[in-house]
Amino acid sequence: MAEPKKRMSKSRTASRRGQNIKVKLAGVSICSKCKSPKISHQVCKVCGTYNGRQMKKPGIASGKVKTKTK
Repeated sequence: MAEPKKRMSKSRTASRRGQNIKVKLAGVSICSKCKSPKISHQVCKVCGTYNGRQMKKPGIASGKVKTKTK
């Protein structure tokens, strides 16, 4: 049986084993109120509801309020 000529380092072993891991996309579901796609277990960015309850004002996705400029 073949034997390795030199010992493999921990980082080399870990990088070889790490190639088999596949990244999963976040679960996407449909909002029950506005029917737009949203990330599961998160507040809807369009209407601001979560689990049938109003959590924040609709249309404010990032928490920043737009102001009028002259």
